[in-house]
Amino acid sequence: MKINYLSREGFDKLKEELRDLVTRGRKEIARQIDEARSHGDLSENAEYDAAKEAQGKMESRISELEQIMANSRVLDDKNIDTSKVYVLSTVTIFNKKTNKEMKYTLVSKDEADFSKGKISVDSPIGKALLGKEVGDVVKVKVPAGLLELEIRNIERQ
Repeated sequence: MKINYLSREGFDKLKEELRDLVTRGRKEIARQIDEARSHGDLSENAEYDAAKEAQGKMESRISELEQIMANSRVLDDKNIDTSKVYVLSTVTIFNKKTNKEMKYTLVSKDEADFSKGKISVDSPIGKALLGKEVGDVVKVKVPAGLLELEIRNIERQ
């Protein structure tokens, strides 16, 4: 199984989601199932079917979170070498096609949030940047075409 590297913040967020689903989520689904059962014939009870489907999805997410956390290692960003791009590195890159500078933090797929400048190390850009140094130019094939990115700075979060 692949090890999933997370920041402390990302690990705590997943842990809180799991705790909420196991406690509040399970109670709420059980209440919905009980209420739907009280309406009689289960073979034609749409509320019951919907509650059971929601229960299945929630249990699937609980299982997924447990698996992610079991295979996760929390990284201390204070120990990150800033001479090369690694997980939790914040990288300033210059897009030569658009002449724009961008700043991204490389995180696991479970923490990725493009709106917050967090991109997955498994994304095309993330994969291309890993292990590179300041001054390196990487070419990345993305759906919009070929990007040429120059690494301008590497820092910790």
